[in-house]
Amino acid sequence: MEEPSLTLLASQTLGFKGFTPPYLAPTTSGPVILRGVNYASGGGGILNETGEVGRINLDAQIDNFANTREDIVSTIGVPAALKLLEGALFSVTIGSNDFLNNYLAPVISEAERKLIPPETFVGILIARLGLQITRLYNLGARKIVVANVGPIGCVPYQRDINNVPAPDSCAEFSNQLARSYNAKLKILVATLNEDLPGAKFVYADVYSIVEDIIENYTSYGFENANSACCRVAGRYGGLIPCGPQLSMVCEDRSKYVFWDAYHPSDASNIIIARRLLYGDSDNVSPMNVVQLLQAP
Repeated sequence: MEEPSLTLLASQTLGFKGFTPPYLAPTTSGPVILRGVNYASGGGGILNETGEVGRINLDAQIDNFANTREDIVSTIGVPAALKLLEGALFSVTIGSNDFLNNYLAPVISEAERKLIPPETFVGILIARLGLQITRLYNLGARKIVVANVGPIGCVPYQRDINNVPAPDSCAEFSNQLARSYNAKLKILVATLNEDLPGAKFVYADVYSIVEDIIENYTSYGFENANSACCRVAGRYGGLIPCGPQLSMVCEDRSKYVFWDAYHPSDASNIIIARRLLYGDSDNVSPMNVVQLLQAP
């Protein structure tokens, strides 16, 4: 349910050490689970059909959290477990793969796009995610940060497969999809806050933060805002995923907005994390993450 690199940076900023342990690790048991668990799965999506074989979709991730919840109850009892979950911070950062590896996937999704208009697909995602967040709430989650989808049309992968000609341009249709989804997601988060007693859900506007970084990259100390630091092929390094054998790596990754074909660099993630932790309502609303943690 989280972006590991971004979550790690946020945790370190708040004073925690290292990664939140992954759910499937054999050592994630006993007292360890009382300090947090990471249920994220690379390539997973809101929809069960998103991603390749072996990915854990959001429904299954919530199933795993339900198992952890049972273990917590068994360890410290129901009242203490409910109090622990009520004060815990939950992060739901998902949705990009439902576009990149599903609706926008080259060749295999062409038939789907003809049958399902963009707005219909976005509506399907929002409806499913609303049910999933509500299920988290019913399992005891009260403080949830819900991140929107970033400007996916600007990642090196989308620039390359769409043959974006200008270095400062992005794949506009992909970004239109993201903006449509984000507008509905913001309404969903506000609606859930009104409808679910005690809910403190926060909308994290990752799209606007990353867009600002790309448009003003030199002011942040970057030298490249369109290409992958770790690359194999493509004008922007986005045609083939970065891997350990064939990949070429840039000399200074801190100067690149994007690490690989899909993901921001750690330098970018530090900026994103800080603006979500401490930012104003232009970045995160109705409160930032630090304020959420401090909220009763």
